Amino acid sequence: MSFQITDLLPAKGAGLAPMAGVTDAAMRLLCHEQGAAWAVSEMLSAKGWVFSGGRNRAANDLLARLPGEGVVGLQLFGSEPEYIAEAGRQLSDRGFQFFDLNFGCPAPKITGNGEGSAMMLHPEKIGAVVRALADATPLPVTAKIRSGWDADHINAVEVAQICADNGAVAVAVHARTRMQQYSGEADWQVIARVKRAVQVPVFGNGDVRGGADALRMLEETGCDGLIVGRAAQGNPWLFREIAAALRGEAAPPPTPEERVDMAMRHFELEKRLYGEKLAVLQMRKHIAWYVHGMRGASRFRETVNALESGEAVLDALRKFAEEQEE
Repeated sequence: MSFQITDLLPAKGAGLAPMAGVTDAAMRLLCHEQGAAWAVSEMLSAKGWVFSGGRNRAANDLLARLPGEGVVGLQLFGSEPEYIAEAGRQLSDRGFQFFDLNFGCPAPKITGNGEGSAMMLHPEKIGAVVRALADATPLPVTAKIRSGWDADHINAVEVAQICADNGAVAVAVHARTRMQQYSGEADWQVIARVKRAVQVPVFGNGDVRGGADALRMLEETGCDGLIVGRAAQGNPWLFREIAAALRGEAAPPPTPEERVDMAMRHFELEKRLYGEKLAVLQMRKHIAWYVHGMRGASRFRETVNALESGEAVLDALRKFAEEQEE
């Protein structure tokens, strides 16, 4: 096995957390270029993949890679070990370096099926799913969990131990419960307790918005590394900042020109992946993130959301950049 999860340690920076509808190949490439040590794909339904016979276009789009990407894990979700195992067997040769299992997604359409973070209520099922995938693939298997289901069921330590005992080579902990979704503060002490309890590497997740946060999480929790999600939306430079902080240095924030240029490049990558029509739709949220806080951003978002052609989007971005200079 050429890739070891121990390669992904803090000295190399932070990883990009999986986010549905966000961490496609374009987003991953841009974050890798700015210093992300690794990334995880959008989540793929193991059962959906097996039932479709690999013919689902959306699923195949999710599996796309771009030249220049670094280490990427393919995230699977599901509650039935047989489908997880079969998907793992079929997808082990698709160019990803490891598999990640999703036990953290809080979306009602996922938890309503007993998947994602709903699995935190059934640790024995988590163990069966991890073991099934670890036995089915030659690739390393990691798991992403939450603190628990709610404040009365904080069981990340138990679940992490079960994951490690059943073949997971690392565990990422989002230090919020499912009921918190993405609100409130992440309880980093949950990460610290998991780190003390298991022998495999533990990656912390939650409320890391810059280099100072990254250093504080590592110090307070003792975790082996960290992953960032929402803070990287429209801000791939975050990985540059974290990598610099880990070296004891400071990285300059992106200029307005850099932010607009990155949005334009992101659009070109999306177009390469999905074609112009879908890229225009995909980029609406990304552009909103890139220009957040800039002068006239609210009006500009409304303009972009009404555009239907790629050239119109690029023209609007060029004009917006000129307005920032003025």
